[in-house]
Amino acid sequence: MKLTSANINVMVKACRKAAKILIRDFGELENLQVSRKGPGDFVTASDKRVEKILIEELQKARPKYSILSEEVGEINNDKSFKWIIDPIDGTANFLHSIPHFAISIGLEHNGEIICGIIYDPIKDEMFSAEKGNGAYLNNQRLRVSSRSKLKDCMIFTGGPNFESKEKDLSIKEYNNFSSQVLVPIRKMGSAALDMAYVSAGRCDGFWQRNLNYWDIAAGIILVKEAGGFVTDFNGNHNFIQNKTILVTNSRINDEMIEVLK
Repeated sequence: MKLTSANINVMVKACRKAAKILIRDFGELENLQVSRKGPGDFVTASDKRVEKILIEELQKARPKYSILSEEVGEINNDKSFKWIIDPIDGTANFLHSIPHFAISIGLEHNGEIICGIIYDPIKDEMFSAEKGNGAYLNNQRLRVSSRSKLKDCMIFTGGPNFESKEKDLSIKEYNNFSSQVLVPIRKMGSAALDMAYVSAGRCDGFWQRNLNYWDIAAGIILVKEAGGFVTDFNGNHNFIQNKTILVTNSRINDEMIEVLK
């Protein structure tokens, strides 16, 4: 079984078309590492090309929907429906030829994410979810893991970035978690895929500060439809406003909140 609603089909088509650019450009990055132009400018151009294709495809299918995207900002139309787009989540991985990055698209209706897709083009893994209809990886139903003790879990995080004003706090949180789990904390470099991996049961929890809405929009519905929890560090639902997000398999949610306190 797989998701086949009209909105999901639109998102899948847009992702697959835009992914062709990413796959092609990813293959060129090795040559650019020693070029005079440098890979940074190239990645920026890739970002914009992918975003352009995504917006064109989504607007073609749903011309009245609004859009929020990392590069172009907001395109305001019908405010009740809004696409939330991240053309490359994991840009630094892409830049360094590490095959771990994704296209992320969420669809918001009246302030709630109702469906989302996170597509890893290199591994050809399409994570998709729709409110009330479950979460899937390609055609396989997803469920979060069943581990119930934090010490046995694999936990992901990201950041802090170079300019973060909360660097010391993030490092303290990292150290606190490291003392609680047997498996070292993973920092994979793509928040969207981190959330997708929680939904797939590949890891058990994820926390991070100062993410943007487009980093997490699609992941929110994926985790929820797979049976997991998405909250802020206090267990509330203000994670977008206060920019702290905690994602778990639900069984270790309280333990992770205690560590973050």
